[in-house]
Amino acid sequence: MNSNKGKLYLIPTRLGDNPPLEVLPISIKKIIEQLDHYIVENEKTARRFIKRISPNKSQSSLVLRVLNKYTTDQERDTYLNPCLEGISVGLLSEAGCPAIADPGSDIVSLAHQLDIQVVPLVGPSSILLALMASGMNGQGFTFNGYLPIDKNERKSKLKLMERLSSEHQQAQIFIETPYRNNKMLEDISSVLQPQTRVCVACDLTLPSEYIKTMTANDWKNNKEDFHKRPAIFIIQKD
Repeated sequence: MNSNKGKLYLIPTRLGDNPPLEVLPISIKKIIEQLDHYIVENEKTARRFIKRISPNKSQSSLVLRVLNKYTTDQERDTYLNPCLEGISVGLLSEAGCPAIADPGSDIVSLAHQLDIQVVPLVGPSSILLALMASGMNGQGFTFNGYLPIDKNERKSKLKLMERLSSEHQQAQIFIETPYRNNKMLEDISSVLQPQTRVCVACDLTLPSEYIKTMTANDWKNNKEDFHKRPAIFIIQKD
């Protein structure tokens, strides 16, 4: 590892609008106070987060490069140039941990190709927090990301995950766009076998946090409203 190069710090953020240092370690604050160069998904929210963590930090000194679906490969490939000049860069997530169900893995891969040291920092991951609290298998699990939008394809995917869970004793984890959460839970309740366990973990680390594991059949009678609330779904068929 070339000691003359800057480092790439992977910086987690909050999962909601609570005071940052309620859920983030002081090490995040120390690193943010050191860095002026960042790769972010949204400049406005990134600046707001940095200001909340370090109110006295000069906003005019910040150099923010946006990484989203509109970023070209050519642009992305220049984002670690400061590291090659000895300047460390922070990869800042919108929510939770960078590169986990979040853009950024391409930047981390590029850092390895360029022999730049990657430093992951501790912070909340909704996926791991949900699994910890679910009572499901924390030694064998799969994260599936988003399921298909098409109704029939989504139901087929749910049945496949249930079968794989049973065959391999795996917890199957997935997410949904928050405004479709209630519909997702309806599909889960109707498609899965009645005794398959289902965990819904919602608003993690927030005052409104809700985590519950029940059978698919029992979820049919649950009245909790998950509309527009960030949620993690986990299923496991024993």
